[in-house]
Amino acid sequence: MHVNDYLSKEEIKQLLKKSDLKAAIEFLHTWLWIAFAFALAGFFPNPFTIIISMFILGGKQLACAIIMHDCSHRSMFTSNGANDFWGNWLGGYPILHDTIRYRPYHLTHHVKTGTTEDPDLSLTKGYPTTIASFIRKVVRDLLGATGIKGYIGVLAMHFGILKYELGGRIEKLNQKGRNIGEIISTSIKNLAGPVTANLILFGILWLAGAPWLYLLWVGSLLTTYNFSIRIRSIAEHSVVPDQLDDMRNTRTTYANFFEKILFAPHHVNYHAEHHLLMTVPSYNLPAMHQLIKERGYFRDGGLLENNYVSIIKLAIKKTP
Repeated sequence: MHVNDYLSKEEIKQLLKKSDLKAAIEFLHTWLWIAFAFALAGFFPNPFTIIISMFILGGKQLACAIIMHDCSHRSMFTSNGANDFWGNWLGGYPILHDTIRYRPYHLTHHVKTGTTEDPDLSLTKGYPTTIASFIRKVVRDLLGATGIKGYIGVLAMHFGILKYELGGRIEKLNQKGRNIGEIISTSIKNLAGPVTANLILFGILWLAGAPWLYLLWVGSLLTTYNFSIRIRSIAEHSVVPDQLDDMRNTRTTYANFFEKILFAPHHVNYHAEHHLLMTVPSYNLPAMHQLIKERGYFRDGGLLENNYVSIIKLAIKKTP
């Protein structure tokens, strides 16, 4: 299977074209949703609106992660500098990550997809599982256990204690010869951007007269964000026919309006297309999907699901 089996050289050239305007619209879309979530809870504060806002924020924190992901491929903007800058300040930094450090980690996933060396393997293995196990996983996500554990690891990465890995692997870095000053300087270097971005977000909410809304950002980062990550990860690479077959280890999933908010921002649900040609801008993936679908990619073995409810059903073992 090769991209040239389904697309002509001219079509590939067109699909690879970047647009700063389209990229800006993608960014604006995510951050307007974030503003809406804060406004909903701020103007109508009650348990119901706060829960709704936190689910929206969790989905849009996933969107920030996808912005970081797309910019790590340098596929959003026409210039590499713009991809790095905006990928950090409106993508990685608000969720305490870094586009530059994420890039080599993520490219390994593309090269080693489905193998034992795939750094994302721990995000997708273990499915299908029992309904009780699946519920426990989701409850841990929504109660913050997954997020607290994960962000302790992220801070250890920023301090230079652990290798930068986001798939759950833990690899300690050699600390021999490092003194406390070096650890502090490393943490300042790695956390300066994320801390500044979060201070800016807090400052905007403070100027709006509702600094308490920042707690929803932190709370979502530890809870609903992890729920969104789990379902998105299952959709992309879990419960597949052949983990080592490039066509049969990656799935595209159609998403409705609500599923796009929670699990499929920035066309990340067109994941088979992304793995087929990883530098196609996200805003061109729907067009790419139509082309390869018409040429029989999914009839030839490519994986396609109609919605995320189907994904959850795939992730749960059927009882006799």
